[in-house]
Amino acid sequence: MKAKKLLTLIVFVMGMVALHAQRTPITGKVLEEKSGAPVAGASVLVKGTQQGTFTDAEGNFRINAQKGDVLVISFVGYETREITVGDESTISVTMRESLTALEEVVVIGYGTVKKSDATGSVAVVSAKDFNRGAINTADLITGKSAGVVITPSSGQPGTSATIRIRGGSSLNASNDPLLVIDGVPVTSSNLNLINPNDIESFTVLKDASATAIYGARASNGVILITTKKGSQEFQVAYNGTVGISTLPKKIDVLSASEYRNLLNELVRRSNADSLKYSKARALMGNANTDWQDEITRNAITHDHNVSLSGSVMKVPVRASLGYTDQQGTIINSGMQRSSLSLGISPTFFDNHLKVNANVKGIYFNNNWGNAGSLGAAVAFDPTHPVRDTAARYVPWGGYFTWLQPSNNPITIATANPVALAELADNKSNTKQMIGNVEFDYQVHFLPDLHVHVNMGLDYQKKDGHDNLPKTASWTFQSNLGRKAEYNDNFKNKLLDVYLNYDKEIPAISSQISAMGGYSWQNFYEDHYYYSTNFDRTVKNDSTSTATELQLISFFGRLQYILLDRYMVTFTLRRDGTSRFSPDNRWGLFPSVALAWSINKEPFLRNLKELSELKLRLSYGVTGQQNIASGNLRDYIYMSTYKRSYDDAMYQFGNTFYYTLRPNAYDANIKWEETSTYNAGIDFGLFNNRITGTFDIYKRNSKDLLNFTTVPAGTNFANYIYTNVGTLEIKGFEASVNARVISSKDFVWEVGVNFAYNTNKITQLRSRMDSTYAGDEFGFISGGVGNRILINSLGKPRGSFYMYEQQYDSLGRPIEGSYKKDSTGKAVKVHYHTPDPKYTLGLTTRLQYKNFDFSLSARANIGNYVYNNVASSQGTYQNLYNPVGYINNVHASVLQTRFEAPQYWSNYYVENATFFRIDNISIGYTFPNIVGKGSLKVSAIIQNALVISDYSGIDPEVDGGIDNNIYPRPRIYQLGLNLTF
Repeated sequence: MKAKKLLTLIVFVMGMVALHAQRTPITGKVLEEKSGAPVAGASVLVKGTQQGTFTDAEGNFRINAQKGDVLVISFVGYETREITVGDESTISVTMRESLTALEEVVVIGYGTVKKSDATGSVAVVSAKDFNRGAINTADLITGKSAGVVITPSSGQPGTSATIRIRGGSSLNASNDPLLVIDGVPVTSSNLNLINPNDIESFTVLKDASATAIYGARASNGVILITTKKGSQEFQVAYNGTVGISTLPKKIDVLSASEYRNLLNELVRRSNADSLKYSKARALMGNANTDWQDEITRNAITHDHNVSLSGSVMKVPVRASLGYTDQQGTIINSGMQRSSLSLGISPTFFDNHLKVNANVKGIYFNNNWGNAGSLGAAVAFDPTHPVRDTAARYVPWGGYFTWLQPSNNPITIATANPVALAELADNKSNTKQMIGNVEFDYQVHFLPDLHVHVNMGLDYQKKDGHDNLPKTASWTFQSNLGRKAEYNDNFKNKLLDVYLNYDKEIPAISSQISAMGGYSWQNFYEDHYYYSTNFDRTVKNDSTSTATELQLISFFGRLQYILLDRYMVTFTLRRDGTSRFSPDNRWGLFPSVALAWSINKEPFLRNLKELSELKLRLSYGVTGQQNIASGNLRDYIYMSTYKRSYDDAMYQFGNTFYYTLRPNAYDANIKWEETSTYNAGIDFGLFNNRITGTFDIYKRNSKDLLNFTTVPAGTNFANYIYTNVGTLEIKGFEASVNARVISSKDFVWEVGVNFAYNTNKITQLRSRMDSTYAGDEFGFISGGVGNRILINSLGKPRGSFYMYEQQYDSLGRPIEGSYKKDSTGKAVKVHYHTPDPKYTLGLTTRLQYKNFDFSLSARANIGNYVYNNVASSQGTYQNLYNPVGYINNVHASVLQTRFEAPQYWSNYYVENATFFRIDNISIGYTFPNIVGKGSLKVSAIIQNALVISDYSGIDPEVDGGIDNNIYPRPRIYQLGLNLTF
């Protein structure tokens, strides 16, 4: 045995010696192609081995290699070169600036442009920079771009996120950016329409120079989504994750023991309320129930995606299939998503005609459950059990229920939270298809001219029901149970035809790029809803609506570049919409931009440390016609009528007739317009190892589509949509990306972005009225019709409008005591806003050999949140209702000792500044698993850490009013990526 081992060792050593003997020293020099300067620090690696070296300060290298070996030479900012070793012993290599650096092609509206030639404020987030393991598409780019704020609407599976670019530009119209998917503008701002695994890149257009080409829909910015395409090289990839979702925090309410102690203390006080609290104490049970624990769970999520990419009969093809199953952290809620994507890219006539055909289908199966069960869990008495075996509870499913002496439910009492969650049958199925076919024809007799045609279709069908059994006690007053069904249909058809002409004129050192075209888009939607009691004997509600909108547009862009460093870009779009009257439906939206590549000037050209220095200036006008909501928004300029409800019919004799009532309208309503000024600098240092941008901007929106009051008797409602008001928005953005370390075995990249944004309403009414406080909105829980946000002249949009709380010597709030004016009257004041003043994004990526680590974090600074859970539940008054039931209370009552609700106290408006780590990922890649394939395993944490002084469950609240929002989970995932 020992002799055998020794023989094996000898053979191995001799083989290594023979192998080494075949390798000879190869020397070489790496130079920059344009200047001939040496490239120091370039990596030189023998392909397929771990043998490598780096060039010295003069660009020289020395490495052992044999004939036939392939040397891979790479350096940041340059194209990677592969050189096959021949008989020579000395090699000279020239390196060209990489297309991923200055010559990177950036997708813009109706075309592409080299990054070095871009004159607008454009940010690109590509697949390599995405947050890992994202289930919701918006999570891919959260915190990745300066001035782009993405706020989840809730933690419920299947819900969308709110996206704001530079804060939005409107008051009551939509502030959502326009989404364009593979050239098709879509009506929804829900990024979940696409499987995250199918996306190649996001391009964010921010200033008017970049967005004005989309004219009437571009005031809030534009996000261009490019999906993955096929390639000539065949590849199969599987991406999968499995994870568990947990809740990092609960709402702070009293436990059963704390609740009993509080009631006992209140009884002992021997005041006028002692009898009331004695009655409340008599209603307590013997259980110790944590209702939040009862309705929540650790939820399992798994996500799988398989893609095939390659060439079939020389035609690039890509197909992918995805499936996601995400449980909700509230019981009886979740989402399943199936997706299919197919794309082909054939070419004809010697590549003169290029075709891109894409179709993406997605199927959502949502179980919405009952998110209101969380609010009930906060309020329900913790001394009673979930279920009770007594006979009186049998008709109500055996759940403990507050009952009258007749054993019928007390319908105004808080319903059993577990019953709310478990009895809900609230499900929907959504089918979505987005497809388009693009033709790009390079004219044979004029190769600088391209004819481009894009035909697209976006179709969505949604069917759902929201049923409750007769055992749902809270439906007792409405004839027991509920059966409700609904369906929604959306169709979006597109035709774009445009010409692109690109011409270089060396004689005058000029380049000209011109584009002009026509667009037609049609939007149709219909909605149906029908609701009865469970037995279908009583109709509760029935509605049916349909609406249609058409947009016709003419657009053009002209760019002129002189001496490869002086650039000017003009864009012009004329949009017509059927949403406004013939006198007002056409709008004109121009822009102009100037750019100067300073680093290409002769006095800087030899400064090799400076890779890029470009100054940008732009001005443009964009529009807005997307009124936020309402079935009649497409006919808001017309006189329309609505049929009366079933309980509001008019009687003639023994017959009841429906009546028609006029709806409010404004015949002169028109476009909202936003003028934007932008100045920016793009820079790159050390062959773009450090790159960055800085932008400062100012927006002025006028003729705001405002939902505001009208004088009594002048219209058919107290509020209408009309053009009134102006809004000023200012801000700046900065971002820096650096490859701190770049070596053969170790790479460290860091990215930081920072933004400041503020706004002020400069006009609110058609006439100045110093007595008018403003337009109030922002409904809260508690009372009827209470609102705490306001749009006021000279103040930021959506300011909190509150009384200023007074405090005693111990720092405790004094109930009902607020700061007064000179007349001794308590007056409301404008007190902060929900919008952050500053936002910060931080990303870092490290790679050491086959290990990799990434982290994505961000901060919102100066945002405030109204804690409506505390304001509505944190009072002694909530403890007992003389009808015969008791409630739990929010723990804040132990500090405030409020007897009655103080809804407008600014005590409840809290600084919600936060720092959040959104994503942490660590992985290891096994190369050459199947041929050239690889296997990567990773561990990921989503929503890993939140640091904030906000007392509620989460400081990131869309709209600034925290009222029992479905909590956002922390997700621990294991990932597997296999490519071959």
